[in-house]
Amino acid sequence: MSAPVLTCAIIDDEEINRLTLEHYISLTDSLQLVVSMDDALQGLNYFRAGNKVDVLFLDVQMPQLNGLDLLRVLPDPPIVVLTTAHEDFAVDAFDLRVTDYLVKPFDYARFSRAVQRALQQHATPSAAPAAPAAPTSPPDHDLFVKVNNKMVRINFDEVLYIEALSDYVIIVTDRQKYIVYTTMKALDARLPFDHFVRVHRSYILNMRRIEAIEDGAAVVPGGQHVPIGKSYQEAFFRKLNRI
Repeated sequence: MSAPVLTCAIIDDEEINRLTLEHYISLTDSLQLVVSMDDALQGLNYFRAGNKVDVLFLDVQMPQLNGLDLLRVLPDPPIVVLTTAHEDFAVDAFDLRVTDYLVKPFDYARFSRAVQRALQQHATPSAAPAAPAAPTSPPDHDLFVKVNNKMVRINFDEVLYIEALSDYVIIVTDRQKYIVYTTMKALDARLPFDHFVRVHRSYILNMRRIEAIEDGAAVVPGGQHVPIGKSYQEAFFRKLNRI
């Protein structure tokens, strides 16, 4: 059986980036370029006119309408691979269920890995009848976070808790801690996992990793105690009873 060929579109306001993507697509037997656009508003009108593609390679920062806002207004977006020179949008991107996040400049090998993820996603809808936006978390519960000027993929199934530290947060897993430049409020608003619950002004807890509750605190692996603030207890125990 021959491999499927996915139709694709490009939206990027910089010509050199469009030309690079067009070249990479021309080298890839599993992709067929349908349209290449230099403006997100043009892309919005293209999709609102009823045009469809399987995959959209989408820049983030563009004049008038950026790529993330375009995704927010499209009722039925295709598989999306974001292409951006900026690393700061990864949390927003995966909250919008994008398939991959390419930081410019990227080479053909990295582009090919994104294409492979798109092919895998395209091949699985029949196994999961729900619409792509229905799951409460991205595939594999992974998110990218910025740590020491690089994007790090974290499997949030391994996270025990998240602790506030001034303008940073500490994401604590079984194996290590990640210090991320963001506020607790911003991270709490963006986490797409409903089993992560704010239990204290300074803590977000992964309820799936709780081993016990004692003395007003949740005990997680390693014997660490995460305090449960009084103002959070009612909502916490109400949610705990549903697990």
